[in-house]
Amino acid sequence: MEKRTLGRTGRSVSAVGLGAWQLGADWGSVSESDALSTLNAAVDAGVTFIDTADVYGDGRSERLVGELLRSRPSAGLTVATKMGRRLPQSPSIYTLDNFRGWLDRSRSNLGVDTLDLVQLHCPPSAVYSSGAVYEALDLLVAEKVIASYGVSVETCAEALAAVARPGVASVQIILNAFRLKPLAQVLPAALAAGVGIIARVPLASGLLSGRYDTSTSFGADDHRTYNRQGEAFDVGETFSGVSFATGLEAVQRLRPLVPEGASMAQFALRWILDQPGVSTVIPGARNAEQANANAAAAALAPLPEAVLAEVRAIYDELIRPDVHDRW
Repeated sequence: MEKRTLGRTGRSVSAVGLGAWQLGADWGSVSESDALSTLNAAVDAGVTFIDTADVYGDGRSERLVGELLRSRPSAGLTVATKMGRRLPQSPSIYTLDNFRGWLDRSRSNLGVDTLDLVQLHCPPSAVYSSGAVYEALDLLVAEKVIASYGVSVETCAEALAAVARPGVASVQIILNAFRLKPLAQVLPAALAAGVGIIARVPLASGLLSGRYDTSTSFGADDHRTYNRQGEAFDVGETFSGVSFATGLEAVQRLRPLVPEGASMAQFALRWILDQPGVSTVIPGARNAEQANANAAAAALAPLPEAVLAEVRAIYDELIRPDVHDRW
């Protein structure tokens, strides 16, 4: 597995990581045994970066990752968690006292004294420009509650505001073949500042896996059913904000570009890895087979320029009108 430096953390992490949202909630049920099997398969495949959050299953995801840490102490893992979504959203909740409470819970769930990387979890836009928030985070670093901090964002403007802050180690942003806007300013700015880029929602909630068609349905407890119009959280988190029908059409246009022997999902992950400035990409997985297949994307050869140009052309024609100016 290729390793890359995760921005200002200075840590070397796997180019393909693992997003652990699916192991907590909102993607249908995943048993504890399946979740642990998925985590262990990812590590066996060379994954050393795992992303979770305190709200994924109300701590379930963190606790499962904590069990992995205890069982694989020599695996060299870096775990990123997120905080801030356990209360109704308002800039006023982003205080040092709340940070301490949230982080104590995460440290307990993960079974660690110092958290490797803590990210603000898509807070209100005003939070990204609050000096008091960054001062509180700097204090927590000094106290060794956290080793580094970053942000998870919805918009490119939020990402650019965070990159300008000297203590921000990383920015987590939606980046995939249906979300090209970060390529213009965010990735170059992060690269110039030495800030890591964590690419999330890399398969557009599974659309870019190529496994879905017009007959596909999802369970009632799956956000791909209940958040299609943004009913529960930002609609951009579900299918990257692209309508299901449009996404299916775009996938059919992308299929001829997939290298021989690779899957559509691996192609989509390789496309992200080929973008300058990306530190790691964090596809989710529900089982060991998916974790292994995702990790294998790092071994694919970089995509030819002609293929990258065709991905952009498909985006410009089908996707750009719906998403480019929204995030």
